[in-house]
Amino acid sequence: QVWLVESGGGSVQAGGSLRLSCAASGRTFSSYVMAWFRQAPGKEREFVAAISWPIISTYYADSVKGRFTISRDNAKNTVYLQMNSLKPEDTAVYYCAGTRVTTVPRSTLLYDSWGQGTQVTVSS
Repeated sequence: QVWLVESGGGSVQAGGSLRLSCAASGRTFSSYVMAWFRQAPGKEREFVAAISWPIISTYYADSVKGRFTISRDNAKNTVYLQMNSLKPEDTAVYYCAGTRVTTVPRSTLLYDSWGQGTQVTVSS
């Protein structure tokens, strides 16, 4: 298991940008598939994006494709989520998650490491 701490959330107007960071502790970070999920009030937690290693492949929910970019820096044990062209419907608590399941799952059930979440609020 890796310990995860998110940062970078905040409030922004529609069309703006934010960059989320997720710092991980643990020497096995590079063996983990890392992902971002989000949860809006009254809704289930949903998949946003994921990134694999050592072969770098990225995966996105249709709702964020073309606007969000996930990346990782294994030397810094950090994964990022660059969010551009933000919309009010992107408002949610964003969670960083990690798994050793190599098929890059989109289900929360297959991730065993979670951060505490960071709030993103997009106003119209």
